[in-house]
Amino acid sequence: MSGKLTLATRRSMLALAQSRAFAAELVGRNPGLVVDELLMVTAGDRTQDRPLMDIGGKGLFVKELEEALLDGRAHFAVHSIKDVPAELLPGLHIAAIPARADPRDVLVSREGRKLAELPAGARVGTSSLRRAVAIREARPDLVTEAVRGNVDTRIRKLHEGQFDAIVLARAGLLRLGREGEASEVLEPEVSLPAVGQGALGIESRVDDVGTMEALAAVVDDEATICVRAERAVMLAVNGNCRVPIAAYALHVGDEMWLRGMLADEDGGRPRRGERRIAWPGPGQVAEGERAGRDLGAELLRA
Repeated sequence: MSGKLTLATRRSMLALAQSRAFAAELVGRNPGLVVDELLMVTAGDRTQDRPLMDIGGKGLFVKELEEALLDGRAHFAVHSIKDVPAELLPGLHIAAIPARADPRDVLVSREGRKLAELPAGARVGTSSLRRAVAIREARPDLVTEAVRGNVDTRIRKLHEGQFDAIVLARAGLLRLGREGEASEVLEPEVSLPAVGQGALGIESRVDDVGTMEALAAVVDDEATICVRAERAVMLAVNGNCRVPIAAYALHVGDEMWLRGMLADEDGGRPRRGERRIAWPGPGQVAEGERAGRDLGAELLRA
């Protein structure tokens, strides 16, 4: 495809890094295409002194970008799909999910200590209820505290002594070239990833055929199947930022292995489940979504 498309993205360093990397891949697969940027500051970016759950949830990171799509200022928006609500605004859809980065969490500590090495009473910063549940289960003697801000801000607060360690997504550090700052990669058995963590969701208008044709070149079938199964878990439990929820799908041999976790709003009663089904082909994404809905229903019943 030749021509010009405009992408909408947040102004943060991480958002710009992943948007520009995606744009370069898109242009590489569509010779002659030119991609412009529409840089935006979202409500989630403007309010950094209050927990997300108190100001409207992760959807505040996408609202302004979606408005730019609907009013024609942009053709597509690049999101970290873990920030995208389960239900989108009418007229919009996730048009493409490209190849996924590492979905795991990492611990970053001031002294390079691993989770098992932190002293009792150490303060661990995280903005995620899901991560707080995982840390408390692995180390009930630690103290989890809320921290907001972009990756730079959180790491700065760590080194200023506000925390002994923080938990971040490894994908963000990879995209910023800062993966060497991680003290430990937390395996899913310790911290099951957030829904869609590590993946980008490229959102566009459902009636914009030209944009969808260009985006089709970067669709990754495996990431699409896994992320859509995870998002089906979230949709089934009415997931939002007040609910600690995790879901992680993996292609293992000829199967899809889907694991989920749901806890009460206060982090209590974490319950887990899993599904193993035959690996859905690209034309059978609905099979993975069905497994996700079933797992979500099981977690609710539990």
